[in-house]
Amino acid sequence: MPVLSMGGSLSDGALLCLLTACLLALGAVVEAGGGRRERHNILLILTDDQDIVLGGMTPMKKTQVLIGHSGASFANAFAVTPLCCPSRSSILTGCYPHNHLVRNNSLDGNCSSQAWQKFQEPFTFPVYLQKQGYQTFFAGKYLNQYGDSKVGGVQHIPVGWHNWLGLVGNSKYYNYTLSANGHEEKHGEHYEEDYLTDLLTNRSLEFLQKTSRFPFLMVLAPPASHSPWTAAPHYKSAYSTIKAPRTGSFNVHGKDKHWLVRQAKTPMSNTSIEFLDKAYRERWQTLLSVDDMVAKVLGQLESLGLMNSTYVFYTSDHGYHVGQFSLPIDKRQLYEFDIRVPLLVRGPGIKPNQTILEPILNIDLGPTFLDIAGISVSQTHMDGQSFLPLLVNKMHNTSWRSDFLVEYTGEGTGGRDPKCPNLGPGVSQCFPDCVCEDAFNNTYACVRTLSPINLQYCEFADTQAFVEVYNLTSDPHQLLNIAKTVDPSLLEQMNQRLMKFQACSGASCRS
Repeated sequence: MPVLSMGGSLSDGALLCLLTACLLALGAVVEAGGGRRERHNILLILTDDQDIVLGGMTPMKKTQVLIGHSGASFANAFAVTPLCCPSRSSILTGCYPHNHLVRNNSLDGNCSSQAWQKFQEPFTFPVYLQKQGYQTFFAGKYLNQYGDSKVGGVQHIPVGWHNWLGLVGNSKYYNYTLSANGHEEKHGEHYEEDYLTDLLTNRSLEFLQKTSRFPFLMVLAPPASHSPWTAAPHYKSAYSTIKAPRTGSFNVHGKDKHWLVRQAKTPMSNTSIEFLDKAYRERWQTLLSVDDMVAKVLGQLESLGLMNSTYVFYTSDHGYHVGQFSLPIDKRQLYEFDIRVPLLVRGPGIKPNQTILEPILNIDLGPTFLDIAGISVSQTHMDGQSFLPLLVNKMHNTSWRSDFLVEYTGEGTGGRDPKCPNLGPGVSQCFPDCVCEDAFNNTYACVRTLSPINLQYCEFADTQAFVEVYNLTSDPHQLLNIAKTVDPSLLEQMNQRLMKFQACSGASCRS
């Protein structure tokens, strides 16, 4: 009941509260000074393992027209860690891995663990948006260990989501289980009923058709282009002659790099090259269904009259490699092909056909969503910053970051791999041909600068304290490690900057 003043009429305070409630119901927020600003819808499409350096956006013809040409393309978008669960945790929390503490894709590595659910999930971006009155919808891959029976199973619905359709475990296209608002939903191998990318598309269209609450937050997380790379039937013959690009560092020995890269066999065997070429083709085939997803969902927004009030974001959790430095296929490495990601955005106030050069991180997505909803990142624990001002031309370029942190915790197995008897313990992802993509001491932290110099400085947490440094202006493919030839004062300067980044939290990560 409204509080009445002594004279029987509404008090000024109660009247303001009532007016605010009405505006919230209409999808608006009251700004300081009595202004009124519409709160816009937010759509995030998050792919899995999609690179940009090696042509990963080539299959996305519709996406590039509907989002990139109609809005902004970011030439320097990065993941702060090149692995699924830590990266997705960074997107959700807006934090670097050293602050959200997710180390790898396992429960022991804090991926969707009880500790994550208790201490991190309550501070993810959907929670803030839900409190701000957003109707929230999630469909697809969440975190690699989501749905594990040891941490709540499918009954666990992460806080912040009104409508939940979460994939149990890692990416699949058929024969998977979903949590449909906490209820188990099993799927088989019939294309029309079960192909996951198309199912997510159809469920999102149903949500948009039925929803009557605005504004909304919708996150779609299809399995493409993650293995097992199962294309829809009508795309299985696409790109039949395409091969992985043979340029740059392809099939080049990383002679001056960390031992894990040096152990790769150069030249690669024919079986490795055939394997990676097949993977490259099939990755593109799976992305064609995501391209269809984008077209259908944006078409629905247009038909419902919602396109002009919706910000649409398209990105990936990290990059990928296929044969670079003779590593057949995977992510996890510090190089540009694994840390750069596609990022396209369109929405209210964004001019079409823009290319933005400032470095954007995946930890900036959450703060940007909050900014759209009228929430300041200073009210959160997030390390990233909103790039909405860059999109709507309210920020001078000089006030944006020039460097950032990339960090990764290596993962290995305790015993020997029976398929690779010549390898010792402590390594993992040793396929094909027993070439290992990870190890316990593949643990590193890097400072990546874009200005005034285009440089990457990385330190490994191993017995050698190994260092890699690259001048990406003269060496864009990172072929030459200049750690032993560069001015020692620069190494000291970068070491100090790295230590500050590794200790940062919240606002200090943005300074």
